[in-house]
Amino acid sequence: MAIQRGVKPIASNRKAFHEYFIEDRFEAGIALCGTEVKSLRAGKVNLKDAFCQVKNGELFLYQMHISPYEKGNIFNRDPLRDRKLLMHKREIRRIHARLGQEGYALVPLSLYLKDSRVKVELGLAKGKKLYDKRSAAAEKSAKREMERAMKSRGRESW
Repeated sequence: MAIQRGVKPIASNRKAFHEYFIEDRFEAGIALCGTEVKSLRAGKVNLKDAFCQVKNGELFLYQMHISPYEKGNIFNRDPLRDRKLLMHKREIRRIHARLGQEGYALVPLSLYLKDSRVKVELGLAKGKKLYDKRSAAAEKSAKREMERAMKSRGRESW
């Protein structure tokens, strides 16, 4: 089988951008079983409530839901099982030191295929307060209104 080149997105965690300020990004491999990979390729994954933690010097991903493969049988795994992330030891140590600070979390931002391997983009994030979320929503709606006004103004000039 030929190796596929390039990056193919599978899923993204839009909730993370609403809930957190993303300060740094990392790429990690993920240890999966065969039926999980087949289910991922079909897009049956949910990153909404997922988070990462360092445990005994290893990085684990929790609460990522991969639906069982439809054509699988006894080889299907638990959809919410903990999954080990593959990174260099010094990167894990650096992340662990930053996670020790108040208010930081490590959340998955996206899941994608890179040269036929499943990769996870992780974000070192600091939680937003309620007023930060409100201001971000206000900026977004103001930007949308400006685009609508520009679009309608462009039609009138014809």
